[in-house]
Amino acid sequence: MAAIAGAASVAAPSFEEISRKSRFLGDGVPSAAAAAPSARPSRRSRRSLRVQAKIREIFMPALSSTMTEGKIVSWMKAEGDKLSKGESVVVVESDKADMDVETFYDGYLASIVVGEGEVAPVGAAIGILAESLDEVAEAKAKFAASSGSAPPPAPPPAAIDSIAPAAPVSSPPPPPPPPSAAPAPAVAAATPVVSSHPASQGGTRIVATPYAKKLAKELKVDLAAVAGTGPSGRITGADVEASTGKAPVTAAAVTAAPVTAAPSPVSSAPAAAPAPVPLGSTVPFTGMQAAVSKNMVESLSVPTFRVGYTITTDALDALYKKIKSKGVTMSALLAKAVALAVAQHPVMNASCKDGKSFTYNASINIAVAVAIDGGLITPVLQDADKLDIYSLSRKWKELVDKARAKQLQPSEYNSGTFTLSNLGMFGVDRFDAILPPGTGAIMAVGASAPTVVATSDGLFGIKNQMQVNITADHRIIYGADVAAFLQTLAKIIENPKDLTL
Repeated sequence: MAAIAGAASVAAPSFEEISRKSRFLGDGVPSAAAAAPSARPSRRSRRSLRVQAKIREIFMPALSSTMTEGKIVSWMKAEGDKLSKGESVVVVESDKADMDVETFYDGYLASIVVGEGEVAPVGAAIGILAESLDEVAEAKAKFAASSGSAPPPAPPPAAIDSIAPAAPVSSPPPPPPPPSAAPAPAVAAATPVVSSHPASQGGTRIVATPYAKKLAKELKVDLAAVAGTGPSGRITGADVEASTGKAPVTAAAVTAAPVTAAPSPVSSAPAAAPAPVPLGSTVPFTGMQAAVSKNMVESLSVPTFRVGYTITTDALDALYKKIKSKGVTMSALLAKAVALAVAQHPVMNASCKDGKSFTYNASINIAVAVAIDGGLITPVLQDADKLDIYSLSRKWKELVDKARAKQLQPSEYNSGTFTLSNLGMFGVDRFDAILPPGTGAIMAVGASAPTVVATSDGLFGIKNQMQVNITADHRIIYGADVAAFLQTLAKIIENPKDLTL
């Protein structure tokens, strides 16, 4: 989970550099007058100092080393809501995952600068945080003045003293409306909506925001029975409140007149599946698709070669049937076998990143390709050679759940040292995989199928066999290296007793 704040920054270096190079008014608002002459009336200077501790920007954080921009998936708070330090405020989509982002400070969400579905570069302001409710209008006015746009209308006077004298704008960014107005995102979430997306992935993991989990614990609500209305069926705090029959109330509405619930036009039937994309239309890349495209183009600069091998899987299949009931997966078995073989051939775990040298990586981290809605991601089984097969299987199931919920942390998908891609479950008998940048080799695994073979006694027999193809970086790995590795891998799979140690 990432954290965001005014002038403070997340841990990513790129974000800190942006923070250091930016100019701010007070504790975070960019100053439109920063370039003006320094000689000013002392009273105005004193007022600027007073504002410094009260108005902060919420930045678009750098959630990974390759992230240059992020997309706002959803705001978990509405304008005027009170925020507590460490509380999740917004869900941001990076190039590989959706992440809940926290705030460093207590205060009130004065303004949402970048709305849901919109994109902003790393380091850009996506929201404004005021220290107290009385300063929300002032924060909006200050930020609007610095950005050269008119400020949005202030919240109801009963809640906030009007400091900015600016006239209302006909179509501002969506502020918290009075209860009778058209619903903003936070208000719309108060109306129970039955989602067609289950909040659990595969029935094993509940996908909910941290605030929703905390609220469910306080209200003693079973999250498994709550329909999520957030991205990919994620349960939000509003969903938890709605399940108890209690509508969420925003901070701006606390002092307003009581809300009269309007009948919901949403049917209680499950939402219809999205319409197919019309033929001939052009669709922009999602953040994940753009990241995959960038990596695939980058891989073209690496000289690669390919080596295939046939492995008999009868013993592996028998072992899998024996321990499948204990939660062991075939993906975990293959990852474990590959890790044990890599341990005997360290060059297969090496990587070349500068074209002048290569690194023998200390850890064997097996990345396994997973197809998810709208893209591809490679969750990483770290230290796969050191974990027993049961722990490895549990870890793999956890990673797959997080990947499908777009909740993987960067270290869980970008730390692989050897990649495994398996299309065998689709009946594909063989294929070649593209080498991911920054790694030395990737292995493509086809389906295991009954094959007529010649036995050692000169007769014919049937054995289950699978084809594996390795794509390797020829700058650091040579044909003999791959051949020796595949021979070792075949011995491990054909006599898999070491996989359960």
